[in-house]
Amino acid sequence: MNFPACFALLFALLATTYANTEKVIFTAPPVFNIESSGPSFEQLQLQVITSKSTSRRLSLPVAFPSGQQTKGVDAWYLLRDLSPAQRYEVRVCWAAVQPTNFVLDVFNTTHVFDTPELIQDLAAYSETQQSQQSIKKESTKYHDQDSILFLRIQAAADFFTSNQTLMSSPPPVDVELILDPYLANVFPRSLLPTAVYIVILAGGGWFLSDEIWRRLFAGTEKRHKD
Repeated sequence: MNFPACFALLFALLATTYANTEKVIFTAPPVFNIESSGPSFEQLQLQVITSKSTSRRLSLPVAFPSGQQTKGVDAWYLLRDLSPAQRYEVRVCWAAVQPTNFVLDVFNTTHVFDTPELIQDLAAYSETQQSQQSIKKESTKYHDQDSILFLRIQAAADFFTSNQTLMSSPPPVDVELILDPYLANVFPRSLLPTAVYIVILAGGGWFLSDEIWRRLFAGTEKRHKD
């Protein structure tokens, strides 16, 4: 592959990379009895992120901060099949060409159901989801006991333009939502290949520099002898 082709491939990869990231780090709660939790999770019609499906590509609506939406538009998701006491992080990644401010929060289920403001926001979002016929309903089987958390994402547009249409109705933002467990509660699992690559690169660089140094030193000794 020649140099122009390599440059074009690199540019294409960079152009499709999600450059901005916002995240929240948390520890999974203990399991609890779902049947005694009150509202049915199935009736909420929330999209679910589990340890088996850790990544989702979404298009999130946004709005400029206002009196009722000081942090933009709310979107709720359900994190389930978590391992109790396991450390996780949830990341939302989006392209730099779509300036947006994101605020991520995770809530224990009992905290949401016991807080009027949160349960009202969750109910309003759930009604919106149910009213949209285009939303595909997921057939999710809930266990009697599970470690579950609510995830709330607030998205606010962060740009200014003379285009009044965009200012009055900013377009949705394409994002990738990732649930990433920590290895030994210290290191994100998704960064393991990067860490291995850095170790291999550092080891190869050390070996190569040592070999170059020995050859240079051997060449210097040979010239002195001659």
